[in-house]
Amino acid sequence: MEENMKRNKTVYIAVIGLLVTFGAYLFGTSSKDSSSNIAPDFSLQDINGKTLTLSDYKGKVIILDFWATWCPPCRQEIPEFIELQERYKDDLIVIGVSLDRDGPKAVVPFYKENGLNYSVVYADGAVVKAYGGVQSIPTTFVIDKDFHIQRKYVGYTQQSKFIADIKALK
Repeated sequence: MEENMKRNKTVYIAVIGLLVTFGAYLFGTSSKDSSSNIAPDFSLQDINGKTLTLSDYKGKVIILDFWATWCPPCRQEIPEFIELQERYKDDLIVIGVSLDRDGPKAVVPFYKENGLNYSVVYADGAVVKAYGGVQSIPTTFVIDKDFHIQRKYVGYTQQSKFIADIKALK
């Protein structure tokens, strides 16, 4: 009987863990990062073969989105990022950091087919590590004009949250 109780407790804990993980996947989570958290700079190749350096955008609000073409919640956010980039183009830069293993083979056709209007770069291990290992996608960072990470969202995030962040930071 005691063994059954231990087994039931283990199953209960596992189910709760799955529900929390699934909830984060469906609804996203956010955290307010310390204003002393400077965004790690990087230089990565974009889909046009040019080098994009993050610090070149200091002075603008940056939405830095780690994503992949095969990820349903990532794909769900893309039209919203397109709209944000258009609406706030004077104050905002959206940068997609692709984690696709096939790189240009997957990303370039996807970019064109979906009418992305913002920069997309190909991730490397150093950038993923610098941003905390990026355990799930999408993972999106909101960086203020002074290059401080203000928010980190894990999972699909409603556009209204990004709008509130942009308005507070511009």
